[in-house]
Amino acid sequence: MTTKHKVLPTQKQLAYQDWEFGLFLHFGLRTFYEGYVDFDERPMSPSKFSPANLDCEQWIRTAKEAGMKYAVLTAKHHDGFSNWPSTYTSFSVAQSQWKDGKGDVIREFVDACRKYGIKPGLYYSPYDGSVDFYTKDAKAYDDYFVNQITELLSNYGEIDILWLDGCGSEGHEYDWPRIIGEVRRLQPNILLNMGDPDFCWVGNEDGVAPVPSWNVVAATEFSILTEQKNQLEEPRWLPAEADVQMRTNWFYSDNDEHTIKSMQELMGLYYHSVGRGVNLLLNIGPNREGVLPRKDTEQVLAMGLEIRRRFDHPIGTFNQCKNEDKKWIYKPEVPQVLDHVVIREDLGNGENVLQFKISIITAKSHQLLTIYEGKNIGHKAIIRFPAVKVRGVILEITESDGVPVIKDMSFYFVGK
Repeated sequence: MTTKHKVLPTQKQLAYQDWEFGLFLHFGLRTFYEGYVDFDERPMSPSKFSPANLDCEQWIRTAKEAGMKYAVLTAKHHDGFSNWPSTYTSFSVAQSQWKDGKGDVIREFVDACRKYGIKPGLYYSPYDGSVDFYTKDAKAYDDYFVNQITELLSNYGEIDILWLDGCGSEGHEYDWPRIIGEVRRLQPNILLNMGDPDFCWVGNEDGVAPVPSWNVVAATEFSILTEQKNQLEEPRWLPAEADVQMRTNWFYSDNDEHTIKSMQELMGLYYHSVGRGVNLLLNIGPNREGVLPRKDTEQVLAMGLEIRRRFDHPIGTFNQCKNEDKKWIYKPEVPQVLDHVVIREDLGNGENVLQFKISIITAKSHQLLTIYEGKNIGHKAIIRFPAVKVRGVILEITESDGVPVIKDMSFYFVGK
């Protein structure tokens, strides 16, 4: 990990890492086709698109109440249906009877995000099953790609994320310099995950980040259908994002409510992602009415409550810690029972911590005992351990690249 020229994050990358938790929304024409799967060859008709009670504010209000900071909506999935009235296709909301063909899901989504202070992101599948020239004329498809992206990035104000899905694009050559050049010209501050990435996909759809999860990478994964990676010209700072479904399916189904994840599993995913310095993007598919299903909504709101229950009320804070060289020492006035330590590294000058350990001073014998050893801290490390009564906790950086700076440290007894 030691490098002669340290790779540093941009301010927008640091801001992105602070968002931590977001809502993924898979919604479109296939919402209205029960059992439709990725790359399904069954034809679909825009006339079926009829969300009678579309309520994007309900989606985003739910995200806000759950403690999420951003939301990403499928503007166009692999089937090619456009959730906005694109002038470049006859396969969009404009060809449906919904709102007499004058509706625009993207407009309502972005307006709801602005109302509730949630960062809007748009998912766009480069692969498109609705246009025959995708496979026959790469140049014509690049034109189509650029034209549609131009609509999305010109007509809705500032968009914070353009989430490009590599699934289905294995072996297809896109004119990335042209496409990304237009994206950057239209929205200089946008965050991308492909082409010229600002963040990267964690590499699975399970919501689990590996240990360690370094912020500097030399290659990125782009599709669940291949083990091939995109090799970068040089190592880049690319914070990872872990995406995962609330249910078995990305899009709404009548038949998978029983697969809604338990609170134990959802919190486990939170520890495996946010707890390892990686953003968590949790998917819920709005139903055919155009609202988040009741049980999914209840579960994500309960998850938000549980995150706050565990981490909003530390019993010890960074202000109580004393720094001695590469050690940060916490000594409460009286012994405390603890089961979590949350640490944040200051990443402004890069990722400096390469290895660390947490030791405790035991309550009765005053013994110094190591209870945890880790590698990276990064944006956030949530360290969970069996409850133990302590007179003190010591974080020691045992290996570093440059001078390590700890931004925050807090101590908790979460209990069950």
